[in-house]
Amino acid sequence: MLMADVAFDPAAPWRKARSVALRPEPFGALVYHFGNRKLSFLKSKLLVAVVENLAEHPSALAAIDASGVPDAQRPAYVKALADLARSQMIEPQEPAP
Repeated sequence: MLMADVAFDPAAPWRKARSVALRPEPFGALVYHFGNRKLSFLKSKLLVAVVENLAEHPSALAAIDASGVPDAQRPAYVKALADLARSQMIEPQEPAP
């Protein structure tokens, strides 16, 4: 199954894709996928923190909470993560054995 076929579930565990690099920038970060050569921009340092911390939390929602995203901005962050999932920048995290 291609990652693009995976629906984003914010209640599931996610991580930055293994073939993705984040480069910090004053505006947030550049995100590059070495496999599909896609380049994205994260225009918020807080969104960068959420993406970097995804793997440390049991769900994307938990990563959003732990990063201190204000309640009013949560829907925008969920949408941003869904967009990153569609572009294969983040991927589902398999449960630990």
